[in-house]
Amino acid sequence: MTRPLAVPGGTLVLDSEGLAKAVLRDRAVTARLSLARADDLRVITSAATLVEVVHPRVNWPALEWTLSRLVIEPVTEPIARHAATLLSNAGLHGHKHAIDAMLSAIALAAPGPVTVLTCDPEDLAALCGGRVTVIKV
Repeated sequence: MTRPLAVPGGTLVLDSEGLAKAVLRDRAVTARLSLARADDLRVITSAATLVEVVHPRVNWPALEWTLSRLVIEPVTEPIARHAATLLSNAGLHGHKHAIDAMLSAIALAAPGPVTVLTCDPEDLAALCGGRVTVIKV
């Protein structure tokens, strides 16, 4: 007898602060990640967020281990176009909010329900238009 394919029960999205705290093994973020896995949620971030989280003192082995446990979604042309629309609709400028907009477009394309862990709850809520749950980390 074969097992049916698992269908995720939703998606947990990490912005740069969520990812950085996961790398640092922050208790609150680690607990959310454990719950997400227990609830069969997909845990994702964007390729742009991966670039944003790197700094001179990053613990590369911890970053690589953390990344191995989540899905890094690419920023494709359709995602970039959707991000541009989200910025326009929210009245925000791409120079300051581009990475948040790309992450928002990826979150909105993910299987729901979607929760985003972020340090910018106001910006993400404005970009996502209330279609995702936003939690400050």
